[in-house]
Amino acid sequence: MPVIAGIPITPATARLYFAVQAVAGAMWWILVPLSDDVRRVTLGDLPAGLVAAFDLPFFVAASALIAAGARWAIWVAVPWTTIVAVGMAVYATMTGLAGWGALAMVVAAGASIAAGIVLLCGRAPVEWLVTGPLAFRPAARVGTRALLARTGLQTLFFWGTFLLVIPLVVSFVEARWSLRIEVPLVVHLAGGALLTTATALGIWSAVSMSVDGDGTPLPSQMARRLVISGPYRYVRNPMAVAGIAQGISVGLILGSWLVVAYSLFGSVLWNSVVRPLEEADLEERFGSEFVEYSRRVSCWVPVRPAAFRAL
Repeated sequence: MPVIAGIPITPATARLYFAVQAVAGAMWWILVPLSDDVRRVTLGDLPAGLVAAFDLPFFVAASALIAAGARWAIWVAVPWTTIVAVGMAVYATMTGLAGWGALAMVVAAGASIAAGIVLLCGRAPVEWLVTGPLAFRPAARVGTRALLARTGLQTLFFWGTFLLVIPLVVSFVEARWSLRIEVPLVVHLAGGALLTTATALGIWSAVSMSVDGDGTPLPSQMARRLVISGPYRYVRNPMAVAGIAQGISVGLILGSWLVVAYSLFGSVLWNSVVRPLEEADLEERFGSEFVEYSRRVSCWVPVRPAAFRAL
């Protein structure tokens, strides 16, 4: 059973989420006519009465019905929330208004889709994340030089996507939706220093994976040997540590709290959902060797050399 931030993801948890969503939505609609500030930052110039006529039954009431056990209401609340999120995002991007409302609905849409899937499947189908091209498979025996080349291409693609393209889009949206919070110069400089350190750790980890593990960081081309050398002597997942630190550092460089939040959310998702699947695969392939390694070396906190010298 996957656990995120200490909360088990079950159908009961999903129904609880829809209950919270219904209450939050109802409270918001109470505040809208009472506060010009709430209406302005969440609806902009949109006609509140017209939006409420659809949102109260399709979002608030449908979410409450799901929480009460009416599964059919999933097909009302989730599509409506998604449509509103897309519409609000387009509206906020075009006008620069209602940014906080757009952000709230985008988050609600993502959470509603996830909770709806859990309810329809009767569980959290986390194995979907490691199927198809992302399924765990050992790398082919192609030689160290070819593996290093593949690792380099993978690294360029993933870093370019998750550390450049997505953060730039998120930062643009943050500014356009008037969500930007100005930060002092020292924050940008700290981000640059952290990015340099984290990138060095990421490169060291990737090279160790190819040279010592006979594989690549990609799940479909995993190491054929258990890697316990290089940075893996100090922490079990140096590549994840590097990636999370890089994401946060890019957010600091851009002065974007949304990019930092996106990186932290990704770390929670990886640690709660992907890591257990990956470590189960490693234990199945390497048995007691991995069990002993995971017992001696922490997932996140580096250990002292004396703690792993016996490996």
